[in-house]
Amino acid sequence: MKRNRLVATTVATTTTLALGLSACASGSTGTGTDGTSEGGAGDIRVWLVGSDTPDEAREYLKTTFEAENPGSTLTIEEQSWGGLVDKYTTALSGSDSPDLIEIGNTQAAAFTSAGAFEDLTDRYEELGGDDLLPSFVEDGTYDGKFYAAPYYSGARVVVYSKEVVGDTPVPTTWDEYVATVKAATTDTVSGLWTPGKDWRNGMTFVWANGGQIATQASDGTWEGGFSTPEGIKGLEQLQDVMLTANRAPADSDEQEPQVPFCAGQVAYLAAPAWVSGSIGADEDAEVPGCGSGIGSPENLSAFAAPGKTAGEAAPVLAGGSNIAIPMRSANKELAYEALKIMLSDEYQGLLAEAGLVPAKVSQADLMPDGVFAQASAAAAAEAISTPASPKWADVEASGVLEDSFVRLAQGGDVTEIAAALDAAIERTLNG
Repeated sequence: MKRNRLVATTVATTTTLALGLSACASGSTGTGTDGTSEGGAGDIRVWLVGSDTPDEAREYLKTTFEAENPGSTLTIEEQSWGGLVDKYTTALSGSDSPDLIEIGNTQAAAFTSAGAFEDLTDRYEELGGDDLLPSFVEDGTYDGKFYAAPYYSGARVVVYSKEVVGDTPVPTTWDEYVATVKAATTDTVSGLWTPGKDWRNGMTFVWANGGQIATQASDGTWEGGFSTPEGIKGLEQLQDVMLTANRAPADSDEQEPQVPFCAGQVAYLAAPAWVSGSIGADEDAEVPGCGSGIGSPENLSAFAAPGKTAGEAAPVLAGGSNIAIPMRSANKELAYEALKIMLSDEYQGLLAEAGLVPAKVSQADLMPDGVFAQASAAAAAEAISTPASPKWADVEASGVLEDSFVRLAQGGDVTEIAAALDAAIERTLNG
């Protein structure tokens, strides 16, 4: 799910995909744009999203692919998380489709269910089989067929700098955690950086109090969970933190959190573990960090948000990405060769060095030692996914979650917001 997933596009994405991509399932072979048949030389385009895939991994992919496939070239085209579903819907139904794409794990079902991706079921074992991250295999599977392989995972942890919080003890329970971020708040420093649109990290408050986004009944229908007593309790606690321990604008999002963090405006930051790479970047990097100051190795640290009971981690949103070959790719076999490289130990090791959890269970030992790896592992053990519905992408695309959480940050009535949010989610998932 990468640095941050903000999806802004139109509602009814799944319907659009079903109509626009139905013609894609016409076969699994193709010819290159220059007329070269599959298996020969060709040029492939790989779409990666955001800046989370480090430059070292990108360079390794390109040079390795071109060395292993003489005469072929690989071009990486970076996409933005904003408006991604809409852009993919257009691109994957047209004649100029990319050949290999990264897709957020919570967005994958909308495309697998619409026939947008090449069926990889027969290649499941070759790609890693049961060694592949189980939850991401599930995200990339539809109707018993495997379409999108795990790319990487990452759990959300709580990041802090000793230069800002000093020797404040790491909280061991959820109540201690909430009290700690409140105590760290000043006129210029957010105890917990909590942008209004950041529902992904805000959901931890709901889950920690026993609430859910939605649950599915035995008849297949979905029922929203924000209006339950547990959901209300979580939203009320979140709103209290937003209003009393937060200096982020109510209508802001979670993009580029290293900016306020490096400015010393944040005591604690809930974010995917890979944010450490952004914070720890050099001050003169293309995307500047504060690696020689607040974000230096001796200052930067992290812990898994604690649960209600000491020794347990609070539930957090499972984040990460899948990787898939579009059905309309003109170079499917070459794309598959690139996919195998991206799942190799060498490539995944480069992702692990950047704080990303590798695509295979056996690759966990590629993660570097340290507090971020430990915190990420503890948080990942309690990670929760969004509702397993092909229509979930429609919920994200509608912006109803961002809008609702902004209203919370603005001090709106919690009960009314929860009821309206549940109604909107139920309309979409049951529509």
